[in-house]
Amino acid sequence: MQSVDLAIIGAGPAGLSAAIYGSRGGLKTMIFESNMIGGQIVLTNEVENYPGFEDTLSGFDLVEKMRLQALKFGAEIKDTTVLSINISDTIKEIITSEGNFQAKTIIVATGASPRKLEVPGEYRLIGRGVSYCATCDGALYRGKKVAVVGGGDSAVEEAVFLTKFAAKVYLIHRREELRAVYSIRQQAQKNEKLEFILNTVVQEINGEKQVQSLSLFNKKTNQSSELTLDGVFIYVGIVPNNELIKDLLDIDHQGFVITNENMETNIQGLYVAGDLRKKTLRQVVTATSDGAIAGFWAEKYIQENT
Repeated sequence: MQSVDLAIIGAGPAGLSAAIYGSRGGLKTMIFESNMIGGQIVLTNEVENYPGFEDTLSGFDLVEKMRLQALKFGAEIKDTTVLSINISDTIKEIITSEGNFQAKTIIVATGASPRKLEVPGEYRLIGRGVSYCATCDGALYRGKKVAVVGGGDSAVEEAVFLTKFAAKVYLIHRREELRAVYSIRQQAQKNEKLEFILNTVVQEINGEKQVQSLSLFNKKTNQSSELTLDGVFIYVGIVPNNELIKDLLDIDHQGFVITNENMETNIQGLYVAGDLRKKTLRQVVTATSDGAIAGFWAEKYIQENT
């Protein structure tokens, strides 16, 4: 059975940052990731608020720099699925689809996934006009009409991005005002291709083989309507990817893991970083900060306990 000092589950910004700090600190570090390296930020077309970059860059390019930096310091990335974690006093076991590994410390950075609307037609039409990634699918709607559901930063940013392709973009939000920060709202409000539909919820996504329309309900006027379009992009929040640890660690009512400021959980030597953690702000910069802190304290833990 292969042994490492630090096992990191998840290769998003938090996991890669933890790997940089852990491996640079002399720890034998292994990252486990069965999906796309980089997590959700890879799906973002433009990142303009990460410190140190005057010009915008794509989420993919930013994460690629992190990946190469982690490899430079000696971290190893293992393309395999983690099935479960076994915890004992000093040694922790990671059970994967390609065998078992032992680690002195573990950092879980599995992030979160897009929240579903949970309305009729949504699941049936995923990939047939229902999408959760404008960067992935936006170009498919060149010259067409689409809607974005949501009112936060991601929803408004991606709505603006979609205007590069679509002839018309509707932004549907259930409240009177958008929740996105001022600069993003200003950019959206100046865009002539964008139309805002506020105080409105989606009740059903309609279509046989492809999305054809949305059934809408205006909460202010109590009126129902139907909006004809070709696709809908859903940005209504995230849910934590907590399957591995939900029965091991303290979580809040939404399923996010409760840690202290050192990223420590209720189990010694087991840390959580990034979007999986209960916190106020979920951005790339806070994920990398979490990862750095977790990597630092994992090194301290090993020094003091082995």
